[in-house]
Amino acid sequence: MAKVQLATRVDNKVKKAVDMVCAARGLKLNRFIEDAILDKLEELEDIEDLKKIRHERTRPFREVLRELRRG
Repeated sequence: MAKVQLATRVDNKVKKAVDMVCAARGLKLNRFIEDAILDKLEELEDIEDLKKIRHERTRPFREVLRELRRG
């Protein structure tokens, strides 16, 4: 996978906290940040999925159990 450079500005306290966590856990800063971005993207995708299923028809739990017993 091709790599690109990403530059951003963060609060100095945030940078120090990230540096401390990475040092304490033996993590590489680049990997830590990439994982954090991927986690956030996944979280946002999950939120969108929840919005969609919120409008789906629901069934009582008893009905689902009855159906499972039959199958």
